[in-house]
Amino acid sequence: MAAKKVAVLIGSLRKESLTRKYAHAIGALLPASLEAVFVELGDLPLYNEDLEGADVPAAWTKFRETLKGTDAVLFVSPEYNRTIPGALKNAIDVGSRPWGESIWDGKPAAVVTQSPGATGGFGANHNIRQAVVFLNVPVMPAPEVYIGNSAKLLGDDGSIANEQTKEFLTKFGAAFAQWVETNAKK
Repeated sequence: MAAKKVAVLIGSLRKESLTRKYAHAIGALLPASLEAVFVELGDLPLYNEDLEGADVPAAWTKFRETLKGTDAVLFVSPEYNRTIPGALKNAIDVGSRPWGESIWDGKPAAVVTQSPGATGGFGANHNIRQAVVFLNVPVMPAPEVYIGNSAKLLGDDGSIANEQTKEFLTKFGAAFAQWVETNAKK
């Protein structure tokens, strides 16, 4: 059986961000039944309904088509000011439009947030969940992933250096694979 494609959306645009490193490390830990497809968000113009129709930005079309070709979504994000980063919220909005053509409808998802602080992006995690549940995205309820003190858990090469964290994220990947299998559109 072919692996199910998982769109990995990274909330941070910075090339060397902790979030990007975690996204790639988690992608490498996913079971063989899932294939990580990293989708860049930095070139998406801000959502503006006036651009729908004949003037749809090419980046929106590419993003929507890429997401349509995936079976599930993994949101990996930092927390900005106790909430979701603007680039990630914009991507959610772009994918939800035009009305009646949401690319999110019924697509299973999971959310991972990280922070160098102790709370691990708790606010962002729940803001992402709130935004996508409204769009009929079945979000995996558990295990929840808030990676606190995240800068201390990575090696110089960006891999997970802490064995407990690696074990937890491996178990998370297995649970996500089961969630996708159960909830993906047949």
